[in-house]
Parts: sequence; structure tokens; C-alpha cells
Amino acid sequence: MTLAAHDALIHLMLVAASSDSAMTEKELLRIQALVGRLPVFDGFDKTRLTAVANACADTLNGPGGLDKVLDDAIAALPAKLQDTAYAVAVEVTAVDLHLEQEELRFLEMLRDKLDLDRLTTAAIEAAARARHRRMPV
Repeated sequence: MTLAAHDALIHLMLVAASSDSAMTEKELLRIQALVGRLPVFDGFDKTRLTAVANACADTLNGPGGLDKVLDDAIAALPAKLQDTAYAVAVEVTAVDLHLEQEELRFLEMLRDKLDLDRLTTAAIEAAARARHRRMPV
């Protein structure tokens, strides 16, 4: 079954959020916020979010696991959305301004599978860190 591009982006965000074995409330809320406000999700039926998440979990727990989720998601995306895919995955992992080793490894795997240069991915990562900073106390 071929994924829709919206579903593919959501799968990548969910896997990014759960890559450290614990999806936090902040990460879940960030996914919902991104789906609700980013123009790339225009036309997506937000009532399907739970069904898309369940389909992602089924694929992740099935044969091929993480590699299958990544390969299916990337295959479903037009080339011009590859940077967007990386950006939404980074956005979800950066929400708490601390990335665990597993999250870093997932982003590295995603970078390797996407057709993006290192300068682009570094810019996306720096922008996410800047957006999530808080005022110093």
C-alpha cells in the first residue's frame, strides 16, 4: 500500500518522537500543532491523525520495522518535500532542546536516506534550535 504524502510526513514525525522509546506530551502536542498549522498539511483530514498514527505503529512493529517506515515514507514524498520531511522530524525532536542518542541516530538515518546536502540539514537543525529557545533565567 502506498502512503499519501501527508501520511508520510506524519509517520516521520511519529518515528522521530518515539525514537528514544518515549514519546513525550510535548512531542505529541508539537505534531498536532504542526499538522494543524503548516501549509504542507492543507487538505489533510485532521480526524485521520489517530488512524495514521496506528498505521505507522503497525508498520513499525511489522517486518522491516524502522527501515520500512522510512523507505515507504520517503517513496511517498515528492522530491521537493524532502527538506520539509527533515524539517518536521527535527522540529519534533527539538521541542525539548535536548536530543537523546537515539533521536540523533534517527535523524542521521533519515539524512542518509533523503537526497539533502549536509549544509541544508545543518541549517534546518540550527533553525529548529533557535525557534525552541527560551529566555535565560
